[in-house]
Amino acid sequence: MNYLIPANTKKSQLFFGLFNTFDLILFGSGIGISLLMLVILPVEKLPIALIAVAPGLITGFLVFPIPYYHNVLTVLRNVITFYTTRQEFVWKGWCVKDGETDDE
Repeated sequence: MNYLIPANTKKSQLFFGLFNTFDLILFGSGIGISLLMLVILPVEKLPIALIAVAPGLITGFLVFPIPYYHNVLTVLRNVITFYTTRQEFVWKGWCVKDGETDDE
């Protein structure tokens, strides 16, 4: 009764095999805000130009795919969940018999 699950089973549910709907909305909104800021702000100076493109760069970093995880945003969510929720570790020890009793 061994089941073999292909490594790319989730890839068919993603756009371009990399992004889900939320990722594309997040990245699209970051790019849109950056384009809007490039039009509105005077970008002759480097610091202002960096501020204008920052939303696109930040959202691009968040949806960047990394190995063994969907993307950086998924890793950050997992890390935050791990450190902010109460962890429950059930100690069984080496001498616990999982509810079994010795009836001799």
